[in-house]
Amino acid sequence: MAKILFRLQNVSDDEANDVRELLIDNAIDFYETSGGNWGVSMPAIWLKDDDQFPRARALLDAYQDQRTTRMRKEYAQLKREGRNKSLIDSIIQRPVSFMIHLALALLVLYLSTKLVLDLFP
Repeated sequence: MAKILFRLQNVSDDEANDVRELLIDNAIDFYETSGGNWGVSMPAIWLKDDDQFPRARALLDAYQDQRTTRMRKEYAQLKREGRNKSLIDSIIQRPVSFMIHLALALLVLYLSTKLVLDLFP
């Protein structure tokens, strides 16, 4: 019976590819499900054989520990060099998009507040 190993929702493409390569390199049989046409299904990597789960889980845990360490080091290096992306950098990079999102948020806030205040004359 199949068993889920790794959920792919909100996972970067490079991490998903690394997990696929890890399983292929270690001869672990798996298959993948997508999110479907509307994104309502659960994208995941499933093991075909339950007996391979402990080995696959151990490999995946080791990979994730290494990835976490590597990503933290990269972030720390970017921070030391002053090259990490901040909110201000994002706003400067895409000011029109920021203004549209800000206007929409303010509109929703205004309409929500107005609706509540109109209930109490």
